[in-house]
This record gives sequence, structure tokens and C-alpha cells, in this order.
Amino acid sequence: MSHGHADESDADEPEERLLTGYSGRLLLAVSLGWAAIQTGRLVLSPLLPTVMDDLAITEFQAGLAFTLLWGLYALCQYPSGRLSDNLTRKSLLVAGLSLVVAGFAALASAPNYPLFLLGAAVVGTGAGLYPTPARALVSDLFVERRGQAFGLHTASGDVGGAAAAGLAVAVLAVAGWRSAYVPVVVVLAGVALALHVWGREAYVVPDADRAAVVAGLADARATAVRLWRNPRMRWLLLAYALYAFTWQSAAGFLPTFLRVSKEFPAGLASGGFVVLFLVGAVVKPLSGSLGDRFPRAGVAAGAMVVAAVALAGLLAASGTLAVGIAVVAFAAGLMAYPPVMQALLMDTFPDGSMGGDLGATRTVYIGLGSLGPSYVGFVAGRVSYDAAFAGLLACLLVSAAIVVRLARTE
Repeated sequence: MSHGHADESDADEPEERLLTGYSGRLLLAVSLGWAAIQTGRLVLSPLLPTVMDDLAITEFQAGLAFTLLWGLYALCQYPSGRLSDNLTRKSLLVAGLSLVVAGFAALASAPNYPLFLLGAAVVGTGAGLYPTPARALVSDLFVERRGQAFGLHTASGDVGGAAAAGLAVAVLAVAGWRSAYVPVVVVLAGVALALHVWGREAYVVPDADRAAVVAGLADARATAVRLWRNPRMRWLLLAYALYAFTWQSAAGFLPTFLRVSKEFPAGLASGGFVVLFLVGAVVKPLSGSLGDRFPRAGVAAGAMVVAAVALAGLLAASGTLAVGIAVVAFAAGLMAYPPVMQALLMDTFPDGSMGGDLGATRTVYIGLGSLGPSYVGFVAGRVSYDAAFAGLLACLLVSAAIVVRLARTE
């Protein structure tokens, strides 16, 4: 089945242009879609104290909404990877975007907590269908310039995170939290329309017959068993899951932690959040190239140690400057980890099943990580935010110890 190859009428079109032509248009569209999904998912964090007041919910209930969103996102990683091989990329991308638009609209208009949870569930499902086929489409379109294309595409997620913080500051200053979702929904609907009009692939509806479902479940089970039997993979997955638990907790509650524990005003707390993504955009390419030059496990372990020391410093720090420096160092360690660890995982997968294996491992570590915000909400509600973040420090230390051990046996 063709995945977006050029038709005869465009045979004279220069190939693999990053910003123009067929390949460039589609790359920009899927990257803008990813940025907008990230903006919508992450804008909830700096808005959280306001949302909790408005819906009259506890820290634990707020954490549960994040866990539902990230948990369903994780569950969709493996099937979306498999489906994007069997259907066209366009079918999954447009379906995912349509669900995300509906979910954000439901979140923004939810009059009570149950409907807010429903919106979070729809967003998580739609967002989960998007990234794997988006990355597959980028691979289809670019061969010679694949590295550059992936750099542009993955950076769009960090741009979305930074935009979320700015958007939160703007809407809290001028309007209610619900209005934050208006520009996000408009952009996502525009991207869905662009992919519908520009994409040359047809829409394919999946066969939902019993045999296909049974085959899919058997395939998932075989993948899980094969990955579980590899002891190195088990340790890598545990280390990555502990990292994901910390990352999703920080992405959910860092602005609230800065407001409650460090007495930052709302604007400054959102600034602390934007640092995560601005630092990430700088650090990720650097750590990726370090991982190419030095043993990857060693680079990953170094990143975890930096993040752990910085988080310890953040818990102890008082005063705006000291807290600010600790947040920057924490962001650098945290964001340097994924490029190296993803490369480590890819080194461990057999070539023939790389796509499915990546989807399966993403489901595991993002799924376990999704429990992080519920944990923070629960502990912060019962004890304090300081106690909750001290638990995250323990996760980082254990993850670092595992990766150091793997580095020594490499």
C-alpha cells in the first residue's frame, strides 16, 4: 500500500524539501499539529490552581485527570503504530486530530468534574493516535534529510510546551482558563483540514472483525513476551518508567509546586514551567550527539545524576534566584535523558520488529509514568508538595543507579 508517494503529476517536483513542496507542506502540517496537541495538553499545568478552584476539586482529583489523559495516550501508542502500517497515515492522523478537537472542546466547556474527566479521556485517546503515524509519515517523506526532518518535527513538541506557558500567563491575565483552548482548537482543526486537502493518500477504515482483533492481541502478547525475556530490556524499561513517572509529575505539578511551596506569583511559576521546554529544545540535540560519541548508558546516567542533584537543590532552595537556577539545572538533566535512552532502546530492538517494539515500550513507560500526577496529587493533598517532590527525587536516584549499572556492564 502506498504511503504518500508522489503521483505522476508531481514527478518534476524537487524531492525532500523541508519547508516547501509536497514534503515540506506535510512536514510543517504534522509538526504544527504536534505542537498544538502539546500546547493543549501542557497548558493545563500552569492553569491547574485556577481549574481546581473553579471546579472545586482536590489535588488528587486533578492528578487523576492527568493520569487518565496520559494513561489513555500510552495505551494508544502500540495499536496506533501497528494500524499506521496497515492503514494509511492520513486516516489515523485526521482521526486523531478530530478526537483531540472534540476532547479539548469538552474540557473547555465542562461544567463539572465528571465531564472534565470525559474531556481528558477523549484528548488522551486522540493524542495517542497521533505521534506514531506522524513520525511514520515523516520517515515516508524523507530519506536523505530524515535527521533534519525529525529534528524539526520533535522540536515542535518543545515549542508547544513553551507556548503553553505563555498562553497560560496571557489567559489568566485577560480571561478565564477556559479561553486557553480556543486558539488550540482552531489550530488543530486547521491542521486536520490541511492534511485532508494536501495528503494524497486515501482514507482506509480498519477491519474490526474478530479475527483481526484476536491477531492483534496475539501479536501484542508475543511482543510483550519477547521484550520481557530480555533482561537488559527489563532494566532499561524500569529505568525509563521511573524517569517518565518523574517527568509527568513535574509536567503536571511544577507550576503549582512553585506557587505553593516557593510562594511564586502565577506569572513567575509559569516562567519556571517554560524553562523546562526552552532548556529541552537546547539540551536534546546536544545529549543526542554526546550519546553518539560516548557510551549511551554513561551519558544517560550523567543526565539522571544532574536531574537528581538539581531536584535536591530545588527542594532546599529559597529565594527566586536559587530556585530559578535549580529549575534550569533540573530541566537540563531531565531533558537530556530521552534522546539517549531512545537510542539505547533502538539499539536493543531487533530490526524486523522495531516499530512494534517501540510502540510497546512507549505504552509501558508512558503508562507507568502516567501514575505520577495521581501520586503527587495524593501526597500533596495529605502531606505537602515538598514531600511529594522528595518522592520524585527517590525515583531519579533509583533510575540513575540502574543506568550506571547498565553502563558498567556495557
